[in-house]
Amino acid sequence: MSTDQIMQATFLTLMGGAIFVSYLVSQRGRMGKVAQQASIWGLIFIGAIGAIGLWGDISRDVLPRQSVTSGGDIVLPQQADGHYYIRLGVNDVPVDFVIDTGASQIVLSQQDAQRIGLDPDTLRYLGSASTANGIVQTAPVTLDRVTLGDVTETRVPAVVNGGDMFGSLLGMSYLSRFSNIQIRDGELVLTR
Repeated sequence: MSTDQIMQATFLTLMGGAIFVSYLVSQRGRMGKVAQQASIWGLIFIGAIGAIGLWGDISRDVLPRQSVTSGGDIVLPQQADGHYYIRLGVNDVPVDFVIDTGASQIVLSQQDAQRIGLDPDTLRYLGSASTANGIVQTAPVTLDRVTLGDVTETRVPAVVNGGDMFGSLLGMSYLSRFSNIQIRDGELVLTR
């Protein structure tokens, strides 16, 4: 938070407190009713804070994640965190990826690798990759099937990240299969 935001929050808190205290003073004779109303408003406030806190999860599940146009383009809306997400079928299991043009390959998290039938504990972590979090070990794998829309590709090379990841990455080895990648109006458009 910036200093201005802290000052604004402090001012609004003090102003709200002053209004609340003046209301309590004006309602001296009906404190039971005031307590009931305060409880209701408190629950409304807690519900609103909860909805705001969960909005990222709610919007991710409710808002459209990807669509295919009549021309076959894949359109991905930019999410609230600024990233573009895409869901691919990997070995017939839906896996969510972050589009990452800075990643050279498809990079699976250990959790996603396990979901598609790979055992991260038995993989050979022979490679390494330089990430924002430092150097991590990687294990080369071959994905039997990768499906996007009505296109299925077989024997797709990828790596499993040996470190902790928040999700899997769809890097340039897969994105280069598209003839055009364009960002416009808050959407990423992939054209075959």
